[in-house]
Amino acid sequence: MNTAVAETDYAVLIASDTVRIERLLPGPIERVWAHLTDSDLRRKWLASGDMQPQAGTSFELVWHNDELTDPPGARPSGFESEHRMQSRITEFDPPRKLAFTWNGSSGGDVSIELEPKGDAVLLTLIHRQLRNRDGMLMVGAGWHMHLDILVARLTGGKPAPFWDGWSRLRTEYGRRIPA
Repeated sequence: MNTAVAETDYAVLIASDTVRIERLLPGPIERVWAHLTDSDLRRKWLASGDMQPQAGTSFELVWHNDELTDPPGARPSGFESEHRMQSRITEFDPPRKLAFTWNGSSGGDVSIELEPKGDAVLLTLIHRQLRNRDGMLMVGAGWHMHLDILVARLTGGKPAPFWDGWSRLRTEYGRRIPA
């Protein structure tokens, strides 16, 4: 299994409280959009949770990271087998943009934009209002690993064990994001 990571796969700090991460995915854009908005597809790479297709509606994301890959890898201490988070959609513009609050309104916000690039789709994810460096390390490693799994799902590849990848990436982000 190849664990090499391209430099362009890493999240980058674009403001003191904001990270951006991009991935070029196989299209069409409607297929990628479905993986963002359909609970059954989203649970295979991120978290389940039904969402109504309009701004202003609330939804719950439910993570089962142990089920994302086989094997799941070694879950770090402090993490449970399930995690739930209340969110609210702030923008819903199919198939181009999905934005939502992260952990209600107290944990910042996430925007995901899709842009066709020939037969591919550029996904740009921006996570704003991260409160501290530890949050940036967690979010950077988390989004990075979840998007790696999305790439594998869309290309028919086998993703690396989630928790092992997350732990490795958390350490790497510790070197990349200034103290």
